[in-house]
Amino acid sequence: MSLRHITMLVAVVCVSVAGISRAAELEDQGRTVLEQYQKAVVTVQMVIKQKYSMASMGSHEEESKAEATGFVIDPSGLVVLSLATTDPSSMMESMMAGVSEEVDFKVESNMGDVKILLGDGTEIPAKVVLRDKDLDLAFVRPIDAPAAPMFAVDMQNPGEARVLDQLVSLTRLGKVANRECAASLERIHAVVTRPRTFYVPSSEPSQTGLGSPIFTPDGKVVGMLALRVVKGSGSGGMSMMFGGMEENVMGVIVPAADILEAAKQAVEGEKT
Repeated sequence: MSLRHITMLVAVVCVSVAGISRAAELEDQGRTVLEQYQKAVVTVQMVIKQKYSMASMGSHEEESKAEATGFVIDPSGLVVLSLATTDPSSMMESMMAGVSEEVDFKVESNMGDVKILLGDGTEIPAKVVLRDKDLDLAFVRPIDAPAAPMFAVDMQNPGEARVLDQLVSLTRLGKVANRECAASLERIHAVVTRPRTFYVPSSEPSQTGLGSPIFTPDGKVVGMLALRVVKGSGSGGMSMMFGGMEENVMGVIVPAADILEAAKQAVEGEKT
């Protein structure tokens, strides 16, 4: 083997070792973020009542229990989560604007018996204090003020992300996994700046679900995974209702600054 070939082989090995080292470092940082913030990541349990109606088919009502991931953003116990997980009708109304009139389809949702479930199993009765359809945000708060301040994610010093950055997401698994807090690594595929800034994460499968807080590897919150929905075109009838909706819906990361601004409205609304 020539000296040139040996030099190239050494270079390849060095690059590979460096890549493995960076990956290990990122994984260590992800574990640190999990350890630091898992107490703030909660499960929101609720009962959702839905009513569907269509002129040609009558109406149908159903009631179901649902659970969603959220996270505490204030020591008073204020929790933010995805509105789509608490009120499916709001998402359907946005997607089917115009189409619903064409087929005379209506859906209504009501949420009740809301509880915040902490990681240690503590159940805290709560109430919805604000819904933001534009950002797909819902805010819930304990009915009674907690005896001690709750551990919360620091929203005052948010992080930012660039295309191809890797971030850390946290979520609560379901009952089958004892609602354990799980971490995933997510990569940013795009940064959209109009009409407002939001981040588009990779579509690769992971445990990250709606309501999951997203952090930089050094522990600054970037935002929360939510649904961005654009209105339907008003054409297509039933085919629009049951197919082709993927063009109208996308999972995005809502920036922490927007969440904080909406949270201020939730607090001010309770004072009035």
